[in-house]
Amino acid sequence: MAVADSQRPPPGELCLDHLAHFVPDLGAAAAVWEKLGFVVTPVSHHEVGGKPAGTSNRCVMFEQGYMEILAPTLDTPNAQRVRDRMKRFVGVHLACFGTPAAEAERERLAAQGFEPEPVIRLQRKVENGQAEFNVVYVPPGKMAEGRVQYCEHLTPQHVWREGFVNPFRLRAVYVVADEPEEVAARWGRFGGLLPRPEDGFVRLGADAHPPPRSPATRYPAPTRSAFSRSARTMACKCEKTPSPCRPRSAARG
Repeated sequence: MAVADSQRPPPGELCLDHLAHFVPDLGAAAAVWEKLGFVVTPVSHHEVGGKPAGTSNRCVMFEQGYMEILAPTLDTPNAQRVRDRMKRFVGVHLACFGTPAAEAERERLAAQGFEPEPVIRLQRKVENGQAEFNVVYVPPGKMAEGRVQYCEHLTPQHVWREGFVNPFRLRAVYVVADEPEEVAARWGRFGGLLPRPEDGFVRLGADAHPPPRSPATRYPAPTRSAFSRSARTMACKCEKTPSPCRPRSAARG
């Protein structure tokens, strides 16, 4: 199976799609990754409804997931939101879950009180094609740790392109919080993930085998989020060892 074909989760599954570094200079940030030996994609500009969204990116693509380097490039509301985040620090501000059904996730998030915006069709032109995504955002106050969202890939073949995939997999996102139990519970509701204590952390997902439950709430196992104490921030874990996505449970008693 081609790498691109394995990125869109089947129905009932969820994966950690990508994390994003918010930076002021795409070229300088990409050069750091390249010095470490990674292949980085060319610059690509985001559009919504055929109009510039005001941000551009370069990406470090992995065999599973990717790291996005994202910068504000125009004077738009979307670009200003990125600039506002960078006033706190330059670094990882975005965690995105991959889903096969963005609208279904939006409806579930609404039922959980996250007040999601309508699904947005995001595009960016790439060589010989156009990458397209359905994206679900929630208001910043609902997920204070960063921009936490869902993405449904419509054209993964234009994202994971031959010659740009590095032999790594995105395995986990780590969230450092003042109240890890409360934060883990909220992230659990956001992702339909099962929190459990493990080695001084609160972990969501991993290799848990939850009891049966209703179709309205899902516990995906492959996507891992670990929580510990301190100021709010996010970091990631990448490793070469492959680990395929596992199905979310479909029912709860």
